[in-house]
Amino acid sequence: MYNKYADVLNKRFDCRVQKISVNAGFTCPNRDGSKGTGGCIYCNNRSFSPTYCNPQKTITQQIEEGIYFFRKYQSQKYIAYFQSYTNTYVPDNNISSGGYKISQNNFDSLIAKYEEALSNPKVVGIAVGTRPDCVTEQLLDYFAELSRKYYILLEYGVESTNNRTLEIINRGHTYEDSVRAIAETSKRGIEVGCHLILGLPSEGHNEAIFHAKQISLLPVDVLKIHQLQIIKDTVLHKRYILNPEEYKLFSLDEYIELLIDFIETLNPRIALDRFISQSPAEWLVAPNWNIKNFEFVHKLERRMKELHSYQGKKYFE
Repeated sequence: MYNKYADVLNKRFDCRVQKISVNAGFTCPNRDGSKGTGGCIYCNNRSFSPTYCNPQKTITQQIEEGIYFFRKYQSQKYIAYFQSYTNTYVPDNNISSGGYKISQNNFDSLIAKYEEALSNPKVVGIAVGTRPDCVTEQLLDYFAELSRKYYILLEYGVESTNNRTLEIINRGHTYEDSVRAIAETSKRGIEVGCHLILGLPSEGHNEAIFHAKQISLLPVDVLKIHQLQIIKDTVLHKRYILNPEEYKLFSLDEYIELLIDFIETLNPRIALDRFISQSPAEWLVAPNWNIKNFEFVHKLERRMKELHSYQGKKYFE
């Protein structure tokens, strides 16, 4: 039906594999003034960070608490997921001119964070969430060397393949930046993950299908997708209050139909890791589908079976 990332990991490690989120105290260049301020218009990091994920705690502590949180599965292995903000970014210069550079001291501090996570014997790898404009050749070479011993996934926030949309949401990078970073990462033998948001301002069904076609052309191994959500205390929330009619938020059924079209258009080689975001009720403004992740997946798969749908069905047309 579709290529499941969980199955890819289970086959690779011959056991269940669980990601544990880590907040290592990073920031973003579109927050600290290097490329902008305020961050992406939809982002409130507090809406998706687990309770054990606290930058006041050491990385070791966060991983130990995460393992305890998922203790139901005693035999499983873990991937430390550097999730919050831009996890390869250290602000020792303005990256808006001359490209992103890392001083040796800051490079060493980055390595120390990753290797602290890998020091836990139950951790078999790391997934590093970052931006396509915040990696360097030196850093990619380091990850390539590390990937000989551990599972390494660099997960790029692409968000959209449309530069106008990227400007609207205050990303501070272009789609061309994403293409370059993905190519440089893949050619070193490092696993590449991408993240897309469907339904961003000015984007609808046609744009989403275009994203699927564009991503299918790239050496992407893993893809995360989720619907646009209006989260409290964000720039998008303020804009939504003033002009809600300007934002097309999908109903649950609309989103499922869109996802099926997206999946049918997508290269079947790409593993799918996630379809929806689940923000806590206290942070979520809209859309409120009131559905758990496993319930959504069941509903999606049932509809795909009804339609005799599968990943890549339209990819070869």
